[in-house]
Amino acid sequence: MSRYKYSKTEQEINDVLKFQSNELNAIKNELPSTDEIDRRIQESEDLLRMLGHTEMPVVSTGTETKRVIAVPSWEDLLAEAVLNVGTGNNLESLFTKEELKRNRQEILQLNAEFNQLHKLDKYDVAICASAGILSGVIDLLLVGIPQKTPEGLKGGLLSNYVRDWFDKKFPEDEMEKLANSKVSKVPYDAQDNRNTMEYVQGLSAYYHRLLSLGHDPLLGLLFGVMDILTGRMTTIDKTGKIVSQVMENYADRKESDVFAAIAKQIIHFKSDITTSMGLPAPMMALFNLLQFGSIGEEEQTIAEIVQGMYFEGYDFIHFCTMSIPVMITEVVIRLGYGIKRLKEGNTIKESIPFSLNRKKHPKLPTMLFIGHSAATAINTGKVYFTKNPMAINYPQWIAFAKYSYSQLKWVLIEKPELRDAYVSGKINEELKTVYDEVNRTFDEFAKDKIVIYG
Repeated sequence: MSRYKYSKTEQEINDVLKFQSNELNAIKNELPSTDEIDRRIQESEDLLRMLGHTEMPVVSTGTETKRVIAVPSWEDLLAEAVLNVGTGNNLESLFTKEELKRNRQEILQLNAEFNQLHKLDKYDVAICASAGILSGVIDLLLVGIPQKTPEGLKGGLLSNYVRDWFDKKFPEDEMEKLANSKVSKVPYDAQDNRNTMEYVQGLSAYYHRLLSLGHDPLLGLLFGVMDILTGRMTTIDKTGKIVSQVMENYADRKESDVFAAIAKQIIHFKSDITTSMGLPAPMMALFNLLQFGSIGEEEQTIAEIVQGMYFEGYDFIHFCTMSIPVMITEVVIRLGYGIKRLKEGNTIKESIPFSLNRKKHPKLPTMLFIGHSAATAINTGKVYFTKNPMAINYPQWIAFAKYSYSQLKWVLIEKPELRDAYVSGKINEELKTVYDEVNRTFDEFAKDKIVIYG
């Protein structure tokens, strides 16, 4: 008994196939040669004519007479099949045990072929492992941990280089002039509660950019622009309370045009980026909602840990620095993958490693997952041994979460579906070859006959 539940159409096909299989098996040992069949047919037709039966299944076409072949309708075939073999026949009953065993081996072989397409070889593993280790070492040795010094925030060589680049790109005196100009003034920039209607816990010169969603480099593009258009300030205070209030004292900072609001938002970002308490890392404000946990000797919540990190210099510029090792992982793996594909004989178009579509690049997403896993493991060790949350590579963990989700979805959902589609596609290709051969044989057989379909 088959465990597969057939549809009505599939069951009807099985019943007809079962009947016709029985018919073929019954006559295959008694089947004469083609020449013998033609000879017997001709003898039968001659005998019928001698007996005066003129209603022969032939049609005259002027100079020649063609034999008529009547092809029964599907309904007639089905009715005859049900009459002889009943219903409920399964596909397995058409095959012998040896044939079923051979079929299973073919399916296993196709599954193995599919798995081989997605299996990493030693070079693939070397590429992604090397990229992850290189990224981790750069994070460990060159990014370092930012610390406040008399000369400002200092970290590893890479951190200092990036921060100096931002300082040169956005000079302090120019940014101060920009911050004092009207074009950069926004309603959500209150630095304490003197101008608020509703008290915001923790609002101060040190923390107002972390608490205000308008200052978030990502969320600010939505909430900041909305606040500029409505004259409001939207915050998540130090206790996790969300407050959105009209800033009456800052009514002159509103904009009525959305494009003007966007421009003002970007200008305000620019004026704040190199301040002593600069822009927070993207999405960092949302951590104020995580009012739980008991971390460290002081048993701090996650929100308190993140607030302390921001105070110590974990800002947008440091986020940019930490993004460099993550980008190195991406570049090394994608570049190595593309070069390897070229050496394997693929075209440049087929080797360009931008898309993560597994049909085009079966191994690339898995390689990226392994590479970022290695880099994240090294960063985990850095945090563990330093006992310092400032060592957390935020962009690296975002990348790891992204690729982990993608890989888990692939293993549990997408891979089985794609494997089934691959196997079915191969089977359908072979089936099409069989159909083509059947059609060719029938066309050859019926080329000098008239076919009537029921």
